Amino acid sequence: MASTALKAAGLASVVALVVAMLIRSSPQLLDQRLQAVLEGLERFERRHGVGAGTRVAVGYGACNDLFADAAEFFDHEAAEPNYSPRLLERRQVIDTFAYFFRHGAAAERYIENASLFDELVDNASGLPGAHFALGGNAPVMASRFVLEGCQVILAAKMTPELQQHLPPDLEVIGGEVTHDDIHLILEYKAGQTWGKFTAPRANRFIVHNDENNPLVKSLEPFGKELSTFEPNLLVVSGLQMMDNYPYATGQREERLQKIKDQMLSVGPKTKIHFEMASFAELDLLEQLTKYIVPFADSLGMNEQELPNLVSMLQYGNVSVISDSNPRVASALDQMRQLFRLLRDEADAAGQRGVSRLHVHTLAYQAILTTKDSLVKWKNSGGAAAKASLTAHRHVCASPAVDTSRARLLLDDSFAASRMQNSRRVGVDSSEPVACWEEKLPETVTICVAPVLVCTQAHQTAGAGDNISAAGLVLQI
Repeated sequence: MASTALKAAGLASVVALVVAMLIRSSPQLLDQRLQAVLEGLERFERRHGVGAGTRVAVGYGACNDLFADAAEFFDHEAAEPNYSPRLLERRQVIDTFAYFFRHGAAAERYIENASLFDELVDNASGLPGAHFALGGNAPVMASRFVLEGCQVILAAKMTPELQQHLPPDLEVIGGEVTHDDIHLILEYKAGQTWGKFTAPRANRFIVHNDENNPLVKSLEPFGKELSTFEPNLLVVSGLQMMDNYPYATGQREERLQKIKDQMLSVGPKTKIHFEMASFAELDLLEQLTKYIVPFADSLGMNEQELPNLVSMLQYGNVSVISDSNPRVASALDQMRQLFRLLRDEADAAGQRGVSRLHVHTLAYQAILTTKDSLVKWKNSGGAAAKASLTAHRHVCASPAVDTSRARLLLDDSFAASRMQNSRRVGVDSSEPVACWEEKLPETVTICVAPVLVCTQAHQTAGAGDNISAAGLVLQI
């Protein structure tokens, strides 16, 4: 019997491989698979809705994003990939951009030289197609939650002019400012060339010279509202604004301690999500793993931020660059490793111990949740599907998915781990979200959904925030 079963399994693998080869070589079969995956993802998404009266509190900060084409902005610049943790001169900005561009990796960096930053903004604003838009992790996530039917409050200080770009039902807590911090978003497309470099995927390079956001000035007024608002979910985001900012001695740690206190102040019925970002400063990332990460139930991150956090927790260092399109097996192994590291260290008073991880990549969405934890996360499959569809809709700037502007990078099966003899997980085109249980040693559910990658990227900035919020909204 065992021999027969093994032969049958081997035959099935051969058949699946032949089918996959046919699909890759046949445009008609590829179109049919794309359409089947789309319909399957939409069915998963429709099965679950947002609970009536779901309340979400989102912090912290806001900015005015200036979008420009990266290759046009740095036109005719002779650059060498050279990462600089501190950006003081134009040459450092150019070489650091080259460093991330050639890897297709997202990055967000603080420019200490205010006059240099003003010069960059002036130059970018004059480029064809350059435009301003509401920005910041917190406002983008808050706007998505409102769009999905939640009742939302946002911690941010904004000018009345910028606040007009928010949904009318979104309540802003924090007060007004006389001017908004500007973030310069330099975007590029997959395959775009710049000098001797070619981008392996669409992404963005962000620079700023913030004054308000690094100090989290909306923190205290936001705290006064939390107790009466009683949110179902508290989102902590925007803390990458603290990266390499010139604080007074002990000032940043004091602000992080107060954010931790705010996280501790909400009751056990409120889930807490921390949205990761591009962190490059070792001291900040170390402080985040002390004051923020252990007190969150859920973490959201991309393929760069996942290995960076694992590296910090395991080795005490920063991993600035990693694979921009990792295999599913690699990402899942890192998620398992991160889960074990965080659960093993969850012993101090008030620490929640992570019960949900969401990793969003170009090719797929992966969500890991505990099965028997006190914190219950529902609808993991639907959340993965919704996150996947949101990725395409946001990047293509379209409410509907057009398969003529989409492609699948995920094959019809993938290895569940890099471990030898790891099982393969099939991706059924009609039921494309694959979910299964594992013991780590706690029982967890893992769901993976393919992304219909947008082939005509309109915007990449804000994609992760929209994706994370869309995934959370079905799991609160």
